[in-house]
Amino acid sequence: MKPIVCILSAVVCSVLFSCKESAASSKDKNQSEKITTKIERKKPGTVTYNFENTKEWLKKSGNDSTQLQLAYAINRTDAENFKKLDSVIVPNDFTGDIVYYLPFPLKVLALKEVEKIIYFSYPTQTFAAYENGELIYTGPTNMGREKDKTPTGLFFTNWKAEETTSTFNDEWDLKWNFNIENKLGVGFHQYALPGYPASHSCLRLQEADAKKLYSWAEEWILQDDQNVKVKGTPVIVFGAYPFGKVKPWYVLVDDAKGLQLSESDIERETKPHLNTILKEQKNRATQQNNE
Repeated sequence: MKPIVCILSAVVCSVLFSCKESAASSKDKNQSEKITTKIERKKPGTVTYNFENTKEWLKKSGNDSTQLQLAYAINRTDAENFKKLDSVIVPNDFTGDIVYYLPFPLKVLALKEVEKIIYFSYPTQTFAAYENGELIYTGPTNMGREKDKTPTGLFFTNWKAEETTSTFNDEWDLKWNFNIENKLGVGFHQYALPGYPASHSCLRLQEADAKKLYSWAEEWILQDDQNVKVKGTPVIVFGAYPFGKVKPWYVLVDDAKGLQLSESDIERETKPHLNTILKEQKNRATQQNNE
């Protein structure tokens, strides 16, 4: 009987090892798929721009919601404020997805280990959200005006509220607000986009974008009233706006790639903070596993 027991033991061990190996392989495969998942995007035939008289352009294209949304984003504005502009920049080809008209790169290899991160570019007045290096969301923003500049650097989302009141003026209602700097009261939220930095240091967004980030980003977890147990989603605000000069996106008429941000640009802005970001990400995973 002993030889049979040995054989059975070997078979059982082999099966168990095979299962573990299969599970590990499956885990690695899922992780790989998560990182390399491709998002289907529609690329325009060409990306070039021209100036148009706003009223004349609205007469031609004012009933096309796709063209309107792209035009709002390219001019860093919203529906109400777009109408107030004398002239606007519009693409000659509207057939592509928004990512091809805004400056952030579609992929950033240096972010493959970062599960979620948001960037706000001061000079281009745009934001981008990435998952494992893949661009998920992008759109326009209007950041802090010259005397109330938005602070730059690394932040983490903390508390959020579907609607709250501004700390600067209690008559200002902020929808889909997600705070990133608790003491200074800085956050991103829906509010009017006049087409230039105009806020009291906050990061203004179109409502659809604010709502997406509100649902997508993660809140902090507090240990008590004074201590943070787990930080939220990392947010990097970078660059400087050329106050007093021509709007940066006007360069697109002469150079369609004049505002383009490269992978190396994003890597450069991220590198000084990467260890902190990964450390906080690991802490969140540990806390979630312990619950």
